[in-house]
This record gives sequence, C-alpha cells and structure tokens, in this order.
Amino acid sequence: MGIGELDREAHVPEVSGAAAAPRTLAEALRARGDEGLAALLRARPDLLNPVPNDLTQLATRAGTRGSVVRALERLDRFALQTAEALAVAPDPAPYPVLLGLLTGDEGDPEIEAALPGAVALLREQALVWGEDDRLRLVRTARELLAPSAQHPSPTGLGPTVAEATSGMSPGRVQEIIAAAGLSATHDAVSAVAALTALFTDRARMGALLDKAPPEALAVLDRLVWGPPYGEVTAKPAAPVQWLRDHGLLLPVSPRTMVLPREVALHLRGGRAHRSPEPRAPEPAVLREYRPQVVDSAAAGQAQLALATVEELLKSWDRGGPPVLRAGGLAVRDLKRTAAALDVSEETAAFWLELCYGAGLLASDGEADERYAPTPAYDDWLDLPPAERWALLVTPWLSATRTPGLVGGQDAKGRALSALGPDLDRAPAPEVRHRVLGLLATLPPGSAVEPESLFARLRWERPLRGAAAAGDGDDLRSRLARWTLAEAELLGLTGRGALSGPARALLNLPLAEAASPGEPGGGVEPEVAAGRAATLLAPLLPEAVDHVLLQADLTAVAPGPLRRPLADALAVLADVESKGGATVYRFTPGSVRRALDSGQTATDLHEFLKAHARTPVPQPLTYLVDDVARRHGHLRVGAASAYVRCDDDTVLGEILADRRSSSLGLRRIAPTVLAAQTDPASLLEGLRSMGYAPAAESATGDVLITRADAYRTPARTAPVPVPDGPPAPDTTLLGAAVRAIRAGDRAATAVRKEPAAAPTAAGALPRTSAAETLATVQAAAMTGSAVWIGYVNAEGGASQRVIAPVRVEGGFVTAYDHTADEVRTYPLHRITGVAELADDQM
Repeated sequence: MGIGELDREAHVPEVSGAAAAPRTLAEALRARGDEGLAALLRARPDLLNPVPNDLTQLATRAGTRGSVVRALERLDRFALQTAEALAVAPDPAPYPVLLGLLTGDEGDPEIEAALPGAVALLREQALVWGEDDRLRLVRTARELLAPSAQHPSPTGLGPTVAEATSGMSPGRVQEIIAAAGLSATHDAVSAVAALTALFTDRARMGALLDKAPPEALAVLDRLVWGPPYGEVTAKPAAPVQWLRDHGLLLPVSPRTMVLPREVALHLRGGRAHRSPEPRAPEPAVLREYRPQVVDSAAAGQAQLALATVEELLKSWDRGGPPVLRAGGLAVRDLKRTAAALDVSEETAAFWLELCYGAGLLASDGEADERYAPTPAYDDWLDLPPAERWALLVTPWLSATRTPGLVGGQDAKGRALSALGPDLDRAPAPEVRHRVLGLLATLPPGSAVEPESLFARLRWERPLRGAAAAGDGDDLRSRLARWTLAEAELLGLTGRGALSGPARALLNLPLAEAASPGEPGGGVEPEVAAGRAATLLAPLLPEAVDHVLLQADLTAVAPGPLRRPLADALAVLADVESKGGATVYRFTPGSVRRALDSGQTATDLHEFLKAHARTPVPQPLTYLVDDVARRHGHLRVGAASAYVRCDDDTVLGEILADRRSSSLGLRRIAPTVLAAQTDPASLLEGLRSMGYAPAAESATGDVLITRADAYRTPARTAPVPVPDGPPAPDTTLLGAAVRAIRAGDRAATAVRKEPAAAPTAAGALPRTSAAETLATVQAAAMTGSAVWIGYVNAEGGASQRVIAPVRVEGGFVTAYDHTADEVRTYPLHRITGVAELADDQM
C-alpha cells in the first residue's frame, strides 16, 4: 500500500459512533477510568507537582517540553521507534499506517505482535491519544522526533515533498513535474500534490526509477537510510542532475539537496527504521557455577570488604588527610591510601566513597579541615560482621555518588577528586538495581556476559546515555560496568553470579530467578537487609581467639581475629601481610607503642601466653624485656619541657649529640635538662635519636599515653540526588485522582444561568448578597449542590462545586467536591452562586 493510499485512508469520513471520539488530549484523559489516570501519574510523577486542578490542566502539563522529554527518555527502544514512526506518519495516522511503517511491505509477525503493547504504553503515558483509526502523537513529541535539518531523526528520513518545496518557486515546481512526466497544473499546491501522488504510487514510482541511470540509483542508495542531505557543486554530475530534474532530489539551499521522505520510503519498502527491535535482547550466560560455590566466593569477598574498610578507617583513626579547598581528597593522598591498602587508585576511591556514603567517614569541619571517621564508625565496629556488611551495601545501592568518575574531568575541565563535589549521577541507583535485577533473571549460579548486559540496558533506555549525562560515553554502560566490578568487591556477586544474600537484599525471591516485572519479596528494605545479613552470617569464617607465634618475631592469625584480640595485637605488632591468614611482625617500635599505651612487660608476656597456640619464642621474650628495660629510663615533662635521668652520663650523651641541637636543650641540674620545645616534640625527637623516654605527669609519675581516636562531630550520610520526582505511593495517587476528578467536575459542570443576567462562559457567577445567602440556604435544606465563584484572601479567583451543610454567622460550611473535603467559606468572599443542571452531580 502506498503512502498516498495510506494518507487517503487516514482521512476517510467518520463512521457512526465516531462523534464520541476524543478531539483533544484532555477529552481522551477524561474518558479514562481512575486506574488509567493513576497509571499515567505513576509513570510520569512530574505531572503531580503540584496536583493539577483538573484534567485540562493535566493534559496541558503532559504536553510541556520538559515533561515530554522525561517521558521519552524512559521509553524502551521499540516504544521509542513506534513514536518515531508516528512522527513521520500523517497526523492523525490509522493503526495500519503505523504498522506499515514498522513492518514494511513484507510484514513482520514479531513486530505485529509487539506493536499493540507499544501503542498501549504510549497511550498510557499520554504521548499518544485517539482511537486506532486516528492515532495522534502529542504535538511536543512530534516536534522533538520529527525529521528536520537541525535535528535529524533516528529514522534517517527527511522532509516530505510538501515541506521540501515550501519555499520553491511555482515555475520550478512545474518544471519538476514536467520532467517527471506529469501534466502541468494551474498552481503549485496541486503540482506538489501530483508529485507526492507519483512518489507514493509504487507502480508509477517503479517505472520512473527503471529509467534512472545506474549512477543515479547509486546516489539514492547512499542517501536512503540517512542522512538524507547531500552537498552538490554549482554544476552537479549528470546522475545528480537527473535526480534533481525529476524531483527525486529537491534543493534546500544552493549547495544542498535532500531526498524526500516519500522517495526514501519507497526505496526502503515502506519501512521507517532499518532495524526495528521489538524484542529486548536477553543477557547471555558466560559461565555457570554451583550456587554454593557462588555464595562461598561472595562471602569471602564480603569478609575482605569488611577488613578493607576497617583497615582504611583505622589508618585515619587519629585524623586523615586534609580536605582540598575545592573539596575532596588530593591526588597524592589518594595514592598513599591506595598504597596502604595495596589496591589500585580506582579501587581506593571506591572504598573511600563507600565509607563516605555509609556515614562512616566525613570531614571534621574545623578551620584546618581534614577527614576522619565519624562516631557512627565506633557503633559499626560493635556489630556482628554480617550486619556490618548490610550497613555497607544498603546505602551503596541507593547512592548517586559515582566513584568511577574519580580521575576524570567535569564539564568545565576540572579534575574530579575522591570525596569531592560533582560525583553525583542521578541514574546510578536505577542502573545498579537494574543490573543486579537482570543478573537475577539468569539461572542461579550463572555469570553474565557483560556486553549482552550492556546491550539490554541500551535497549531499555536508549535516550538515557551520553546525551543526557554529558559525560562523553554511554553513561548507562559505564555505570553498569562499574556496578559489576563494585558488586564483586562487596560480595554481592561471586565469580560474576548473583549470590543468595544479594537476592534477599534486592527483595527478590530466593528459590528461583525473578522475572523483570516481578515485584519481589514484598518486604520493607530494612527487613530485606536483615534477611540478607542472616543468610550471609553462616557463610562468613568464624572469628578466632588465638595466633601462631614464630621464631622470626612474627605472629600468624589463621583467620579473622575477635575484636579485643585484634585491637590489642594491632598495638603490639605491625601488619606485614594480609590474606587468608594475616601476618603480624613485632618490632622495638611496636613493643614501645604497647608500653606507651599503659601496659607493662608482664602484661605483654601474659597476653602472648594467653593467645598463642604455640610456645612464646625466646627472641620475642628478649625483645619485650629489652624494650621494657629501657622504656621510661628518660622522663619528659612540662617546663616548657624537661628531661630528667638518674644517670647524668646519659644526659651528657644527649647534649653532645648534634641531633639534639633543634630541641634547645640545656642542663639545669646534674640530672635535669630543660628544653625550648613542647613535651610531645621532645618525646618524638629523643625517640628519633634511639632513646625510649616516657612522659611524666606534674606529680612526677609516669604518664600513660593512650591512642585516643579522633572523631568528627556527628555527621549524616550524603543524601542521594533524586532522578526526578519520587514515585508516588498508592495513597497519594488515589487522593490526586479524586482531586483532579472533583476539579474537572467543577470546571465542566453545566450551570443554570439566571434568566435576568446570564453569566458569560468561563466567568465567575455574579449574584447579590441576598441572592447568594438565599440560594445556599435552600441548598443546605435540600442537600443539593451549587456552583460558586470564590475569591480567597490573596485575591485568587476559582470556581467550585459545593454541597452546603450549614449556613450561620456569615459562613457557609459545605462539602467541596473540588477539594474532596469539608470546608468553611466566608459568604462575603463568594462572588455569586448558580444551581447545577438537573443531570449534574
């Protein structure tokens, strides 16, 4: 069927009963039921802010550019292709026209089966309205999707013959139809119609192309799938000139020609898109594992994640690096953090952002601002491991901060730093949930092939990519790639497959994979997190309360240590290597650190005996005793600072050492040296010279110094940046639909106009105060509804339908059908009142 025939079919006279067909989008919405309106508001929540007064206002808001753009961005590829086909079809377009543009002349059963669903989706979201014999794309969507020189259409089609010849001289149009073998006409309009009829007649168009030179057909082949524009010289080649003479190429400027839409559709066999995609691509399985193997691998990663977070925050326990003036962490500090954790800088940025997003890390807000753990970190440490894991991954799922952007640049060319601004990307939570949800559709234990997953995401949201994000590449694919890597680091996946605890966290069924539209477990997020922690707990390795001491001054922890033992051993020894078993090394500095914390040599010996499964090696015993024997031999106090020692020869050695010159020491007694520096600096300086001094209190006692942790003031976790208005709940939807219906009834109600003074259409009713009082009193007595004009205290005028209940004291109390509630109105603010027609309310 040619385009001309389809166009003629679109303008056939309406059959009986078609008078009830909607003439506007507002009328189409008015014909919907409450469920249909709720579905529209659920799919496009931006229409609810604020709640429209009536259906006319709702239709107007649904046609605004911003709202339409948001709605188009959330369409899948086939629904978008359907809208693009409607944008190049006649307006209005019958359903067969739309079907022909998507299937072409040969037809496609798969497209025929999928098209009703796509049209229903577009109609539900108020992007398309009208019955199947007169489908209309809302004007704003047509303007956005229709082909133009400034905004090419994804269909690759150009303007119609009528659009391309709109600025052409009548004489030139007559020349074209004469070269095409058509009879001359009396005006340009009929000439354009004749040329359009030729190009949409398959038989006549085929005969014309049979006469074309082969080189001319090659030119058409290059333009047929777009872009339809091409540049020509002042003296075009013979094939191009032939096409130009016969109207198969039309000039849009002195140097530019365009292939008319009707010609392109003929060459394409009637198809608007080269490759319609009615079916979503399925994620492919890369490899399959037993679910138990996946859960074990994921649990190992979860344990490693907890250890990494704890190590990171413990290293910043006395205050972390400073905050940059522009916010965030300096590159050198990120490098140091990565080296300390033995990970890449990208991974270190992820762990930093994870702690920040979970509220465990923040800036202290002081004048010399720096990062430090928050008080919530101490509470987090006291929880069981599985619950600590749940408190990390739950905020990660909803976080909009994107660690993968660290190291890149923003739109102004400024570097993006870890913990800094401009890392929020609103689509991130949706992509994370969708990626993990798609993993859940695979058989349990199946790892996904990444490229097939990215292809599925691009099909689901083809417009939510680089154009929407401004980040250069396809943002959704990058977010998906980062999600896969981060989920593996956190233990949500094991060997690339979704784990059982992750299914519980996502509120998905645990026994089998969930379909994309399945609602899941139906429990609250807090309950889902608790269920995930319960499933993870038995998979984590049990904490041990012992170490294995070795003769080379090392201790091996065969598993994660219990909290008191881990804290004590971290003071007494330094971590040398991590992994399945952590290796600690004892050094003079680490032993002195334990003595500085208030422990004695006897305490350390008892500690080692109590927690070692092997005998305490003799070298370790000698090390503890040797450091303890020298510890406190020198004492430092506040004078500004002083050093005293019973052995005056030791003080003489210190004075003779050139390294002590910066301390400003002088002897004030045979056993006392005074210093020009503070006690802390003096302690540090003497220790750097190889001595082991102890701090002294004002009373002369040894001052026990403890490693007091530095904490920020109470801080809240960063709030995710919303990706548009939140989805409304059922209660809000029901209330909004009732309010819109009531407002629409008030706006469209038929009134009985007074015979003496008829009210102009759309104007507020005008009656005297006596008439107003009498009418509302009568309505209160009979229980009937009336239509009033009302002006509020701010001067805003409105029309309302009310059912008066009581009239007294200059006020009328009535049920307001517009607001769907009982309200009280001052009578002096009612401009007038009119009875409703008998068939209303």
